[in-house]
Amino acid sequence: MSRIKIKNFGPIKEGYLENDGWIDVKKVTVFIGNQGSGKSTVAKLISTLSWLEKDMTRGLSTLENVNTFKRFQRLLRYQRIDHYLKKESEIEFQGKALNFNFNDGRLSISWVLSSDYILPKIMYVPAERNFLAVVDRPDKLRSLPLPLFTFLDEYDGARNLYASGITIPLGNIRFEYDKQNKLAHITDKNNSYKLRLSEAASGFQSTVPLYLVTKYLAESLGKEKDAGIKELSLEEQRKQDKIKAKIKNDRKISAEQREMRIKLLDALPSAFINIVEEPEQNLFPSSQKMVLESLLENNNKSIASRLILTTHSPYLINYLSLAIEAGKLKEKVKSDDLRSKLGDIVPLMSTINVEDLVIYELNEKNGKIELLGNYKGLPSDENFLNKGLAESNDMFSQLLDIEDLCQ
Repeated sequence: MSRIKIKNFGPIKEGYLENDGWIDVKKVTVFIGNQGSGKSTVAKLISTLSWLEKDMTRGLSTLENVNTFKRFQRLLRYQRIDHYLKKESEIEFQGKALNFNFNDGRLSISWVLSSDYILPKIMYVPAERNFLAVVDRPDKLRSLPLPLFTFLDEYDGARNLYASGITIPLGNIRFEYDKQNKLAHITDKNNSYKLRLSEAASGFQSTVPLYLVTKYLAESLGKEKDAGIKELSLEEQRKQDKIKAKIKNDRKISAEQREMRIKLLDALPSAFINIVEEPEQNLFPSSQKMVLESLLENNNKSIASRLILTTHSPYLINYLSLAIEAGKLKEKVKSDDLRSKLGDIVPLMSTINVEDLVIYELNEKNGKIELLGNYKGLPSDENFLNKGLAESNDMFSQLLDIEDLCQ
């Protein structure tokens, strides 16, 4: 498990005040909060530093590339959060391979590489993903934000792999892809209609890219045909040999750590860090549940994988409670009949262990981060999402009081 500490970075001011400021990144980590509270900011920092940890461990980046203020700021530009970095910003990240500490305008890096570090595939799924489904040929688009361009690259691989057809977890809708003309379609289970994805409802345009890329990357772990791994050219092989030689001569780390780094240079990813902005985007509540279940199922395919979500949806918090309760019952239920009934409510591959979930609530007014409490292991309904629902009920009650006074 990695963890991060953030202060004075964009909308994050005091940050998290408990646990000495450390935000734990667990098997499932969720950030909730109003617009501008910093949910995506935290998620993007986790993504950036997890990627840097991976890249430095494999010798593809060095301390000299990022240790000054301007160099670290340039690294943050990929996620368009570079303008948040100030001299007074404080950012710490503790991983399984490296620790990063930005303080007093400078980034320091220390090695902690342990044998339980697992090479991850890291994917940031931006909220703008539906833009790739609105147009028929997203590959022709220019000036895409870099995270969206990276996502498009994986989406293209997923579309080609599942071109013959795959069921999307929204009312048994099927996705098909015409490779020759590079056109994506959806059709119902009876094949009674066929629509270009660019002409479909916005919920499909948001969900199809998310579902395909998540499934594609989760199922590629440890496989030689992983989309992110291509056969090395002679020039690339020479470059890798130089990196190996440099690692072998690095006396800042132990001989054991040098050996681990060289092995990781040739290793295939065996964990998937899936960072998803607003999985509920444009979806009816029951559809939100189906999408969440598919994300959890793919996250559960590897014990080392992580799912990080930012959300505005109170329904997702409630569905996470269902997933936790189902996880408890899954261990108790013995009969096939009861397991079948349980699976009808929450798919057994989509359950969560209570200790594997953490939810943080961000406040846009004071820049603080709080841990969402729980009751008997379930996420508390005392959060701003449910408070919004309660406030609307109170307002309706006030309207009824006014109506009574009019009579």
